[in-house]
Amino acid sequence: MLRAFLRTTAARARSRTPRSVPDDDVLLDAPDDRLAPALVAAARGDFAPAAGLLSTTRERAEWEHRDRYATRLAAFARSRAEWLDTWRATAPDDPDALLIAARLAVHRRWDSPARAELLRQLVPAVVGAAETSGPDPVPWRTALDAARGARAGHAEFERLWAQAVRRSAHHYGCHVAALQYLAASSPGAHGECLDFAETAAQDAPEDALVRALPLRAAFTCLTSTGTATATSTAPTSTAAVRTHRRRLDAAADRAIALSAAHPAADPWTAELRNLLAYVLLRLGRRQDAAEQLRLTGPYVTSFPWERDTDDPLGHFLQARADVRAEARARAPGHPPRGRAERSAPGDH
Repeated sequence: MLRAFLRTTAARARSRTPRSVPDDDVLLDAPDDRLAPALVAAARGDFAPAAGLLSTTRERAEWEHRDRYATRLAAFARSRAEWLDTWRATAPDDPDALLIAARLAVHRRWDSPARAELLRQLVPAVVGAAETSGPDPVPWRTALDAARGARAGHAEFERLWAQAVRRSAHHYGCHVAALQYLAASSPGAHGECLDFAETAAQDAPEDALVRALPLRAAFTCLTSTGTATATSTAPTSTAAVRTHRRRLDAAADRAIALSAAHPAADPWTAELRNLLAYVLLRLGRRQDAAEQLRLTGPYVTSFPWERDTDDPLGHFLQARADVRAEARARAPGHPPRGRAERSAPGDH
């Protein structure tokens, strides 16, 4: 993390309009300019910058930033928790410390073989903390994740969902949690997942991150059991995917438009563009994927490249190299190869 932070400024300066970022300049999960100082201070045992950052996001109702920063800080606390322990001892009722602690507690139980039982025991405390958080929807995202891991029934999950959307009707993280719950509780229900995501996107403001939710639903459809291929970025072709092909392409197109509204080499948009490139590769839309891989600049996110490997950075670099090789092969003077960039509607 520290290496990525120290190289971030130089990498940004070289990639305002990225053309070809060398492999050695690519950064995995690099923090943005607001989060990086908080992480560096936390590594020294100082919680104050993290407290200031989360307090600012809460006071300004920056819910998407707050959710993302809370996730990154909780992930850091899994291996280095001294700063969080000091923070909680100093201010036991601080809502920002409580948010990180709740998310950390869910993370620590998630990988256990006894996940469901452990999270069932934790859910009341997480929900209780969320109920004291006022208009903040982010603790409810944590509650939704905990309930999903605990395999909560539909009625219980819907109760928590109602509390979340009452606070923020278009919060992306809460919608992702609900989408994941729907996918887990109804395996193969790709149409229902797409219905939910498309409705959420249609109702959202033009610049809202939740407008990318259909892309997340497309990812779920393309990577669910029975649709995976040996190489995760190889084009996917199954009956389920062919049934929903038009909707999957529409989800990618919507995300392309959202990506275009942000500058190139933007760390905030990095996860969107990495996910978009992954989905486009799975759809066989190589040229569109090449453009998103260019726009990511030096910023690679573990999700979604970690899905099939313990080396997400290596997976990204290999996919990018393959796409570049295909582009060179299509250049004038080289014979064309491969299938058409995008299938005609009648093919599906």
